Amino acid sequence: MLKRILVSWLCLCALPAAAAVKVLATVPEWEALAREIGGERVAATSATHARQDPHRIEARPSLLARARVADLLFATGAELEIGWLPVLLRESGNRRIQPGQPGHLEAAAYVRLRDVPGTVDRAMGDVHAAGDPHFHLDPRNILPVAEALAGRLAQIDPAGAQRYRANLDRFRARWLDALARWQAEGASLKGMPFLQAHRSFGYLAHWLGLENRGELEPKPGIEPGGAHLGRIVAAQQSAPAAVILRAAYQDESAGRWVSGRAGIPLLMLPYTVGGTPEAGDLFGLFDDTLARLKSVAAGAPTAAKKQP
Repeated sequence: MLKRILVSWLCLCALPAAAAVKVLATVPEWEALAREIGGERVAATSATHARQDPHRIEARPSLLARARVADLLFATGAELEIGWLPVLLRESGNRRIQPGQPGHLEAAAYVRLRDVPGTVDRAMGDVHAAGDPHFHLDPRNILPVAEALAGRLAQIDPAGAQRYRANLDRFRARWLDALARWQAEGASLKGMPFLQAHRSFGYLAHWLGLENRGELEPKPGIEPGGAHLGRIVAAQQSAPAAVILRAAYQDESAGRWVSGRAGIPLLMLPYTVGGTPEAGDLFGLFDDTLARLKSVAAGAPTAAKKQP
C-alpha cells in the first residue's frame, strides 16, 4: 500500500512545472475536456477509465493520493458517483475539493437532465433521483459544461484566465463545426429502434432520434435472468430492434444471448473517451459512435460487432 502511494506521489511530482492546476476528473470525458480547456496550465487525470463502471469503483490508496493534492474535483454529479465519491472526498482530507468550494465542480449543474423520476424507492433498482446522469452522450451538452469549467479554472488560477478563455473560444469553434457535421451524418439514423444493456444511451437517442425498445436489465443495476431475456426475445417478433447497444465497460453476456436468439447485432459503443482506440478524445468519441451506428444502419452487422 505504501509503495502505491509513493508511486502516485512521484508521478504527481513529475508533472510539468507549467501546470498550475491539478484536476482530478471522476470520468474520462471530463478529463478530456479539462485538457482541452486547461491546456498546458492543467494537469488532468481521471479516477476511472473507459472499461470501468463509473457507478462503482473503489477509492484505492493511489486514487486517494491524487485527491489529496487536487485543486479541482471535476465530477458528473446527478448521483453518478454517489457510490464512491463521498468516501473519496471524506478520506482525502482536502478542503479545496469539498462540495461548495471553488475546487468542486459538477457538470450536471449546467445541463438539463432527462428522465427525472417523480418518486424513487428501492424497489425501482438503481434509479438516479436527480435524473439520467449520462448526459455527455448528447454533444450539445458539452459546451455549457466547457464554459463552466473555463470560469472555474479562472477562479482557481486567475493568472491563467486569459489562456482559459482563449482555449474555450478555440474549442467552441471546433466543437460547433463538428456538431454540424455529426448532425448531418446522423440524420440517416433517425427512428432506428434499439435495445440497450443499461439505461446508458438515452441522451444519445434523444439527440439522434433513435427509438428505445427497452433495456436488457429488468431494473437499473439488476442483472437480467433467463426468463426476462426470453421475454425480450419474444417481443422482437412483433417489434424488432435493429441493434443491441452496450457500453465498453458493460458485460456482453446478456446481449450476446439475446443477439444469438433474436438475430439482432450486438454493438459496443465507446460510451466515453478511451472506450475504443478511435475514441481518443471527445471528438473521436462522437466520430466513432456515429461510425459504428451507421455500420448497423447500412446493414453491416459484422462491422458493428467489431471489438477494439
